Parts: sequence; C-alpha cells; structure tokens
Amino acid sequence: MNRRYNFSILLYLCFAIFLVACSGSSKKSETLPESKHFFWKVSDENSSVWVLGSIHLADSTLYPLAPVIDSAFARSDELAVELNMNDEEVVKEIGKESVSQGMLEDRLLRDILPPEMWKSLDSLCAAWDIPMVVFEKMRPWLVATTLSAYAFEQAGLNPEYGIDYVLLDRAASDGKAIVGLETAEEQIGALADTTESDSAGVYYLKTTLREISDFETLVGNLIHAWKTGDDDLLRSLLNNDEEENEDSLSSDQKFKDGFEQRVYVNRNAKMAESIATFLREDRNVFVVVGVAHLALEKDNVIDALRKRGFKIERL
Repeated sequence: MNRRYNFSILLYLCFAIFLVACSGSSKKSETLPESKHFFWKVSDENSSVWVLGSIHLADSTLYPLAPVIDSAFARSDELAVELNMNDEEVVKEIGKESVSQGMLEDRLLRDILPPEMWKSLDSLCAAWDIPMVVFEKMRPWLVATTLSAYAFEQAGLNPEYGIDYVLLDRAASDGKAIVGLETAEEQIGALADTTESDSAGVYYLKTTLREISDFETLVGNLIHAWKTGDDDLLRSLLNNDEEENEDSLSSDQKFKDGFEQRVYVNRNAKMAESIATFLREDRNVFVVVGVAHLALEKDNVIDALRKRGFKIERL
C-alpha cells in the first residue's frame, strides 16, 4: 500500500476515534472469548448485511483479519464505508470543507485560547518539533483533531493499516462496488465548531491536551479491545472517567453531550437507516464504520437495527 496520505485524509481518519482522545483512564475488564469480534451479521427474511467496526488508524498486528471476517468480505458484492477515500473527489471535498469550517478568517488561535492552554500547546509543539505557525489560523476543534491524528501516529498507528483502508484496497482489487454512507460536508460538519466563541472547540482542545501524554497506553488498550472484542474495555476508553470539579463538570458536560449527539447519535441513526435500506433492497453489502458507532452503550447502530426487528448475530 503506497498511497500518499495528506492532511485531509488524516483529518478524516481520526474522526471516529477523536472522543477516545478526550477520555479518561481506562478500566481493566474481563475480555470476551477470542472468537468474538466487533463484527455482526444483520438479517431479515431475505438477505443479510455484514457490519464490521473499524479502527481508522491501526498497526500490522490486526492482520490477517479473522477468517470469519475474511470469508464474509469475500462473499459480499459491495463495500460500504463512511467515506470512499479511494475517490479523489471525496478527498478534495474533505480539503475544501476543512478549510471552510476549520480556518479562522479575522482572528488568530492565540486570540481565542486561554493563556495557560496556549502555553500547553506551545510546549507540546516544541516537544514534537511542530512550528506553532502551523496552527495559528486554525480553529481550536481542528487543532485538537490534528493533534489527535498526529499523536496516534506517534504512538505507532498507521493509516495504511486502518481496517477500512485495507478493505477499500481489497474491494478495488476485487472489483466490488464501493458505497459512501456520508458526505465530507456531513462528517466534518459533525465535529466542526464554527461559532464566534469557539467554546466547544476550546473544550475539545483542552481535553486533548490533557490526555495527550496517555496516548501510548490508550493505543495499547484500544488495539487490545478490538482484537479481543472487549466491549467493556472499549466503552471505558470512550467514557470520561476522570473526577472533575463541579464547575468543570457543569460547564463542559454540555459540550461533551453536544459532541456525542452530532458525532455519534445523529450519524448512528443515519447509518442504521442505510443498512436497513440495503436489507430492503436485498443487497449483499459488507459495511465498515468506526467501531465506536457500534459499541457505544446506548444509541449505537447495532441496537438501532435490533429495535427495527432485524436478526442480529455477533460473530
């Protein structure tokens, strides 16, 4: 895989794992048997759709994929992903939306951030040898997302090993049709804070800077959770378990709730509807979306499909 990855692609890659970067410490839990994966067969009376949870940045230890996953992919006619990153037009649109929704016009980042946060960012950039000028015209949410992607790569995860990327390459080689479940505008719009105050974006950046030192542990836990199908561990990584003072909790909770509503709840409902449509049309589709969309404790895609009456089998 020799595809050249640019900033726009990295921006997309960390969307589904961004909330992990805002999480607290992980909890230890018992793992599920090795035979269980973040992989489901969803069926109605006439057809079935396969649904796999992806880590968008990963490492070589995830491969080869389990035989049950490989076999289902080989038998499928179509691959459905959040965004078809093999499509140059999609990549261009991500770049366009990143600039449109992520760049400041008449202010600088220094004008928005509290002094202590600016100092923390400056210290991190110095440690990572990143010129601060890179961020000076970015909105805080885009700075946070960029730092998250960079931190995951620093911790050893590579976009070339992202599960959806690997399967996109295989689908292209096999001549499978590729379906995009979302548009670049929809996906970036779910995360972007373009308000005058940028207060939600400042919150995202604050939590990212706070947790950045734990990324190595986070990455190990994330990979382990995916490989073992450990729901509890993955959910602990997706929840903020830190004790915070009441003022911080009350002021930040609305931003966290709003983020989850836009990035997960709303998008999960749309993903579930797309899968339901595939089943109604008797299409043989292999669906790959960020694992968080399937594993959140409530309002996840799998639960939405179960409530619609489809047969759900975890493999």
